[in-house]
Amino acid sequence: MSKPQPPKPNWFAANKHELLHVVRTTVAAVASLLIGRLFRLPESYWAAITTIVVMQSTLGAAWTISKQRLIGTAIGATVGGVVATYASANALAFGVGIFVGGILCLLLHVERNAYRYTGITVAIVVLIARTSPAWKIALHRFAEISIGIAVALALTAIWPEDSTPPVNTFTQAR
Repeated sequence: MSKPQPPKPNWFAANKHELLHVVRTTVAAVASLLIGRLFRLPESYWAAITTIVVMQSTLGAAWTISKQRLIGTAIGATVGGVVATYASANALAFGVGIFVGGILCLLLHVERNAYRYTGITVAIVVLIARTSPAWKIALHRFAEISIGIAVALALTAIWPEDSTPPVNTFTQAR
């Protein structure tokens, strides 16, 4: 006579925590995209991307990184907008923008994470071909990121992730 097999765990129950995270992230990302489109931002996908990044953290961690991202994006959009307005999109102008952005971060005593976002934003504003004035691209970039952060933080506050660790029913069934 064979040994009775333990009941197979329910896949949904075993993955409830992660499934809920997928649903929360999806809702927030789509909301960010739609809000960006509502404001007629030409690259509203940046709002959705930002939301996806922020949603990977708890509210406390999301708040900390979001402040750094917002500050870095503001600095990068400002520096990138000025550099792209007065210089062509070349390696020297890009280098000047990255350097000036770094010095501003240093003078403002912001963390290295903010400088990372400063550099990313400078790169996007200075190096990507554009049909609109640089200041407009910089403003749009800042708005897109701000929407993404705001939606992610709001959803994380309104619909917090369950803080209890997920139960692994596969190991419990043994």
